[in-house]
Order: sequence, then C-alpha cells, then structure tokens
Amino acid sequence: MIADYAWLLSPAALFVLGLCIGSFLNVVIHRLPLMMERQWFGDAAAQLAESEPVQKIAALGKPEADKLASAASALVKKLEALPALTLSKPRSRCPHCGHQLAWHENVPLLGWLRLGGRCAKCKAPISKRYPLIELTTGLMFAALSWRFGAQPTTLLWCAFAATLLALAAIDWDTTLLPDSLNQPLLWAGLLASHLGLTLVPMHEALAGALVGYLSLWSVYWVFKLATGKEGMGYGDFKLLAALGAWLGWKMVLPIVLGASVIGAMVGIGMKMSSALREGRYVPFGPFLAGGGFVVLFAGSERVLGWLGWV
Repeated sequence: MIADYAWLLSPAALFVLGLCIGSFLNVVIHRLPLMMERQWFGDAAAQLAESEPVQKIAALGKPEADKLASAASALVKKLEALPALTLSKPRSRCPHCGHQLAWHENVPLLGWLRLGGRCAKCKAPISKRYPLIELTTGLMFAALSWRFGAQPTTLLWCAFAATLLALAAIDWDTTLLPDSLNQPLLWAGLLASHLGLTLVPMHEALAGALVGYLSLWSVYWVFKLATGKEGMGYGDFKLLAALGAWLGWKMVLPIVLGASVIGAMVGIGMKMSSALREGRYVPFGPFLAGGGFVVLFAGSERVLGWLGWV
C-alpha cells in the first residue's frame, strides 16, 4: 500500500510541500514573536492595574499606585482594542502600504519571482528572506526524502527540520526561542523515540534530553556566578534538550562543539565588520540548530567518525 503512494514522498513531491510549509514558516517567524510580546505586555499591564498588590510589592503610596494602575488599565483597554493577531489573522499584506496580497501573490517562491521582489501596489521591495526560507525548506524536504527514503517517517523528520528552521530564524531576529515551539519539539522527540520512529532508543533519547538541558544549564550558572552576567537564555537549554531527544545523547557534545566554534567565528566576523547588534551578542540558538541539521543530514555515525570517536 505504501509503495502505491511512494511518489507522494519523493524528493520532487516533498520539495513542493516544503515550499508551501516554508511559506507558513515565514508567517510563524514574523508573527509569533509579535504575538508573544503582545501577550507579555497585556499580562504585565493587567498586573499593574491592581493597585493594592502594586502598593505592597513596589512599596508605593496609594496615590502613586492608583495613578500607575489607572495608566495600566488604559493600556489594557488599548491592547484589547487592537485587531486580532494570530498565525491566520490578519491576511498577509504589504508592511509599507497595507496592500492585501492576492492568492497568486502568495504562491510560494513563484509569487515573489512574478512580482520581481516588489509590492504590486507601492513597488516597495519585499525581503529576499521570504523566498529564501521557502526555497530552503523545499530543498531540506527533498534532501530528507533522499536521506530517509519514501516512507512516512520522512515526514516526521521534515517536521523536525521545519521547526528547527523556524526557531533559528526567530532567535536570530529577536533572541527569543518560543516555548510554543521548543517544548512540543522536545516531547515529540521523546514520543517518536518511544514509538520506534527515530531509530534512537528511548533510553538514549531521554538521556539526550537530560544531558542537553543540564549541560547548558550548568554552563549558564557557572558563567553567571563568575561574571554576574547571563551568557545565554533558558530557551537554549530547551532547544539542546529537544535536539538530544531527537538525535540521542551522543550527539549533544558534537552539536555544542560545532555550534560554539561556528558561533565564535561568526561573532568575530560581525565584530570586525561592526555588524553586532546592541549589547554585542550573537544568539546561540541558530548555531545549535545548525549543529542539529549537520547531524540530521550527515548521520550520527559519520559525525562521530569526523571527530575520531568511533
């Protein structure tokens, strides 16, 4: 039965699927951080709108606390009055003129090429990253079909790769690694291992999650106690835990080593070119994801062979 539908999992078919998924990833990468920030502001404003707790926690007088609560309440109302912002609403539109994209303008990759990389109405340039994300996702899906063959579990690895790509792009843009992506990725890896879908035994997947999280957690606290500064965020711990769950505990150290070396090289290059963002830091998540991609496409045995650990 599977053989009858094998063409649906061929490199060509999964390339087309990847283009479509890449188009959705563009929405996730752009909107998810905005949705998170709106939620955070709303939660903070709702807390500040409670006058009595503010007086107690901030040691403020009643007049000052009431004034702050009044301003916070006004902010809550403004946030509630904003148009809905989800992954499906509003429809895609030009950020410059507000032109709502027609269906043919939203066709993955081809829509951007047809428009010449510019808005159909105001002719403002459309970022090249949109078609790049779509093309990258398509190529990854095709490569995974070649790597694992035309079998249903290939779709599982496609989902893993797509989530990694979204996390890497979001972290690069905002230094955020959303729990709404990180945590499902971790649990999906453990569940897939339990069901025998990833070729990583359950005990190795569980050990990978523990080693991945605790290793960076330990580095975080050693660095913070030594310098008083935070060298990375908690999202990095969770991402490495997810990679350990999918790829096994043996891959945790190679991923960290590769991510550290490449991250340091990129950071030095950005510093020399004055391209470092405010605060002089480079997010670590994209390089962890990059290490995961190397293991995914090369295979754990080959990676261990490169390091001479076989």
